[in-house]
Amino acid sequence: MISGIAVVYCPHTTAGITINENADPDVVHDLLIGLDKAFPSRPEFRHGEGNSAAHLKASAMGSSVTVIIEGGKLLLGTWQSVYFCEFDPPRKRRFYVKVMGG
Repeated sequence: MISGIAVVYCPHTTAGITINENADPDVVHDLLIGLDKAFPSRPEFRHGEGNSAAHLKASAMGSSVTVIIEGGKLLLGTWQSVYFCEFDPPRKRRFYVKVMGG
């Protein structure tokens, strides 16, 4: 069986990766509301594409997570999942996963 770590990486500046609860869909709803309140679009932002709030949200989420692998499975908490967070749709996106044995 595989043991080691997995790194999940997002190479985009308006999307991110995080780990959070995946048992209750209201958690995603609440996270989105919280991020919108914390990082609203503001008229004083100067970025020409008009997506500065998406850049801020992606920075807050982060561009990668590292997860331990034991017995060929991700070692996550009971309710946890890895989330790809899109803050500036629609865009064609990709993410990368690197698995390293240990």
